[in-house]
Amino acid sequence: MKIKLLVFFLLTTITISAQIEDAWVYFNDKPSSAYYLSNPLEMLSQRALDRRTTQGIALDVIDVPVEQTFIDQITAATGITVMAKSKWLNALHIRGTQVNIQALTSLGFVDYIDFADHSLNPGGKLSSTNKISNVNKQLELATTFNYGNSANQIQMLNGHLLHQSNYTGQGKIVAILDAGFPGVNTASSFQRLRDNNLILGGYNFPDRNTNIYSRNSHGTNVLSTIGGYVDGQLVGTAPDSEFYLFITEDVNSENPVEESYWVEAAEMADSLGVDVINSSLGYSSYDNSNYSYDYSQRTGLVGFASRGADVAYTRGMICVISAGNDGSGSEPHISIPADAINVLTIGAVTNTEAYASFSSIGPSFDGRIKPDVCAKGQSATVSNTVGTVTTSNGTSFSSPIMAGMVATFWSAVPNMTNAQVMDFIKQSADQYNTPDQFKGYGVPDFQLALNNALSAQSFQSNGLLVYPNPSNEFLFLKSTNNTLNGTFVLYNNLGQRVFQTEINQNDQKIIVSSLTSGVYLYEFISNNSILRGKLMKQ
Repeated sequence: MKIKLLVFFLLTTITISAQIEDAWVYFNDKPSSAYYLSNPLEMLSQRALDRRTTQGIALDVIDVPVEQTFIDQITAATGITVMAKSKWLNALHIRGTQVNIQALTSLGFVDYIDFADHSLNPGGKLSSTNKISNVNKQLELATTFNYGNSANQIQMLNGHLLHQSNYTGQGKIVAILDAGFPGVNTASSFQRLRDNNLILGGYNFPDRNTNIYSRNSHGTNVLSTIGGYVDGQLVGTAPDSEFYLFITEDVNSENPVEESYWVEAAEMADSLGVDVINSSLGYSSYDNSNYSYDYSQRTGLVGFASRGADVAYTRGMICVISAGNDGSGSEPHISIPADAINVLTIGAVTNTEAYASFSSIGPSFDGRIKPDVCAKGQSATVSNTVGTVTTSNGTSFSSPIMAGMVATFWSAVPNMTNAQVMDFIKQSADQYNTPDQFKGYGVPDFQLALNNALSAQSFQSNGLLVYPNPSNEFLFLKSTNNTLNGTFVLYNNLGQRVFQTEINQNDQKIIVSSLTSGVYLYEFISNNSILRGKLMKQ
């Protein structure tokens, strides 16, 4: 019996050690930083540099590519396959046996290894099974009938009013990270994009080629809600934006390498000067259940794609992410990367702006408001691959409807930062004073957001920037010149003055951690002018 047990133990050990795993290897340096920072056009396009300049964002080591000699040595290592790379996180996504992957820690430039199987990491969670789980892709295409009218999904956001003012996304570039775009090069619903040369290119990351008009049609449907045009049936929310199309999703399986493709695509989008990223994708359950994320890990700090999305924000872009379609499931919360801290997470509503029951709910596990805002996702009007206008359900469509409106709004106020744009959108939403776990701040009113933004822009010509909003511990006040003087006051929702300070310098940091969570009114009085607005304290 002892011999049999020993043989069984040895066989089990051999099997475990030979099992192929996914992991990320992180590096501790970027030796070529000085060269790249002195030659920025080697890593970023002029348009990307211009976007940074407009928003006052300096280049830093995060922009520098992964050291090629590190990649070469990892590629040459025994039994290791390099699947993807990320300069932002200074890491490679690799595949190999646990033994071969752990052997990489002997290389001096390796900082640490992070296995996709959380139980293999120090302090990682243990999984009782290694079963194959049912994959629930967020590629929900519940077509109901072959007729559509996109008026409702635009009008509930007051997007048509911006269109009437000739704000249609012109001058802004949108990147779509999705599962494929067949028919975009042939269908009549995309003829207007093709005629106006608005599709700038793209990349197919799973296949490592430029064949973007292939794979799954989900991306085609998504693009149609932003840039599609069929007279009398479908008008996208940003029909004059330019587009890059990136395939990051492999619908045949669910593996964390798709998160790494996602980050690669976001990095490429940044380098090309993209302004808005739409991602109607989400990750929670993988084929290998040991790779899956439970709710406690949805803090914006665990998922590889979530961390990448937050870096995208620091580069000056806005990531618009679908909340997910698990609202009616046993685990109804937002997925990865919808939990990221500085993204716009989009829930779904019906044509009457009621919560759509399938839309994943918040908050993030660390208690942040999620979703951020909502758009129509039930019976959304889309085009299929042959140009037929139809309807489909899912936050897969509320997200691009919103992303298009973000681009359209930003085209009206092109000199605003991504933080300012996101703040004005949230503040215009109908639940801004009373956010909840189903619709977040609610449905934005983009005409209201534009009115507020233009008013603030006018004031800011010799005025004040108030950020971030929502705030947590600190609130920053920044004058747009060096001569601003005035009084800054905060009022609670009862109209009681809770804070007042004199502003007599260019930048000022205010500690608001002692304030209770809720909505406050701020007032800045200077030279007989008054600027008022709302501030959310988390």
